[in-house]
Amino acid sequence: MVGIWASASPTHAFDGTTSQNHEPQFLTPPADVPGAPAVVPVDEAFRTGARALRSGETAKGLDALNYAAAQGHAVAQWKLGRIYAEGDGVTRDDAKAFRYFSNIANSHAEDYPGTMQARFVANAFVALGSYYLVGIPAAGIAPDPSRARDMFSYAASYFGDADAQYRLGRMYLEGVGGGRDARSAGRWLTLSAQKGQFEAQALLGALLFRGDEGIRRQPARGLMWLTLARDGAAKPEDKWVVDLHEEIFAEATREQQAQAFNYLERWLQTARR
Repeated sequence: MVGIWASASPTHAFDGTTSQNHEPQFLTPPADVPGAPAVVPVDEAFRTGARALRSGETAKGLDALNYAAAQGHAVAQWKLGRIYAEGDGVTRDDAKAFRYFSNIANSHAEDYPGTMQARFVANAFVALGSYYLVGIPAAGIAPDPSRARDMFSYAASYFGDADAQYRLGRMYLEGVGGGRDARSAGRWLTLSAQKGQFEAQALLGALLFRGDEGIRRQPARGLMWLTLARDGAAKPEDKWVVDLHEEIFAEATREQQAQAFNYLERWLQTARR
């Protein structure tokens, strides 16, 4: 009875009137009402932006990357951060780059290490640390070496990032952002050097060759690291590595040079396996 009563009851139209017509009613939107815009997948937007930039279509590339970044795409945010940090096709804007890197650090600090995205997150922390070292006057960000050390420390310890480990080791060695600690510097530089970071190899080599507080002199081992570092110094700004190698090589005895060569051969054999 309830079903019969319900089927016999009058239907209510959208204007409030009633109708006994039981035919199904289909609503058709007016022809002049636009449909919802198609949603572009975030990954597709990122790929479109990257392709456009490679093709020299800067405006198109930035639009696509900005769309992906606004949706929280970490690699798109990182790419935009690098573009503005380096002035790659745009006017350099460190304040804007800093914001992109900060967004990544705030949203992805606990990403699982070892993933493809984690590499970019770690690099964002390194970029932030570099900015805190010198400050960004235009953005009202004063130099804060202690904060820089925190940024490098997080990327070095949680993500195991070689560049962060090098920068953290250098800060400990130079006493920037906190007390000087040669032993801590040596530990971080060793971790970075073993991953092939040539700047860390250079500093570690000099540290071992000459020794320091809590660091036993190992001249041949130090010269080995410096020789590896020199092979990686390919840019004009890397000249300090070449100069450091030449300086220490000249100080080394023939015996130390020969032993360093033996160490180097063993290292290269292990690296090829």
